Amino acid sequence: MWIDGVFSGGGVKGYAFVGALEVVERKGFRFRRVAGTSAGAIVASLIASGFSSEEIRREMDEMSPALFMDVKNPAYRFPFIKWITLYWRMGLYKGHAFERWMRKTLMKKGVKEFSDLPTDALKIIASDLSRGKMIVIPDDLGLYGIDPSRFSVAKAVRMSCSLPFFFEPVPLYNKRGEKCLIVDGGVLSNFPVWVFGDEQGLPLRPFLGFQLSARMDSYKAEPIKNAVDLFHGLFTTMKEAHDAKYISKYAATNIVFIPVESVKATDFKLSKADREQLVKVGRERTIDFLKSWHY
Repeated sequence: MWIDGVFSGGGVKGYAFVGALEVVERKGFRFRRVAGTSAGAIVASLIASGFSSEEIRREMDEMSPALFMDVKNPAYRFPFIKWITLYWRMGLYKGHAFERWMRKTLMKKGVKEFSDLPTDALKIIASDLSRGKMIVIPDDLGLYGIDPSRFSVAKAVRMSCSLPFFFEPVPLYNKRGEKCLIVDGGVLSNFPVWVFGDEQGLPLRPFLGFQLSARMDSYKAEPIKNAVDLFHGLFTTMKEAHDAKYISKYAATNIVFIPVESVKATDFKLSKADREQLVKVGRERTIDFLKSWHY
């Protein structure tokens, strides 16, 4: 049976998606269209390119998390230089190594540009900080005078994964020649369950969403005691507020919640045992969910 799929952001927590995909595939479901933000964009691009759950697991097992931490230059070992560079470059790491890995991996299925994918098969969410806008790639690339069909899928994924201050923003130039800085889609929509809806916001075909957190109604109020707590609260609210109304609309029937709060999104030194645990959690949560899913 053909369905659509949406995958949330969550950094290295995305290993949980591997277990979820194994279960979905075993149940006979196939994805016609997929969308994702950040870690979800990685998985969605692999699915759209024709990778099976087994192949995705193999690629992610072989991927070194150190790919996310490509060093700019030898002077980076000095903290002062590191933070001065962060001030001007707006990111600790370039992200080039990750993009190269993504490009090489996708090419195993002959995918380089969006024209290499089935029409409308993949939607990747990113954020344009210069314009204060969310962008859906490839749909919105025309706003920058870019032919969507000729745009690199790996670069789109790299944009969606550009966690502010961790990765350098990716520049795009709009039709007026103005430089726009593109960062992680999770800044504005960490879980784009809305992307495949019709004019009323309802899905066009059965879909499954995979959210790397617990249900929103189980969230606890976080105490805000200082400016650091306030900043964290502002950032979290900014990430989740846009998606909340869509999640509340579909949560009861279409979203697999995978609580993995014990792992930090940027824990790129995750052990193999930790990865296996994430896969296990994703698998178990999806098995439980599908027992009562009425599509």
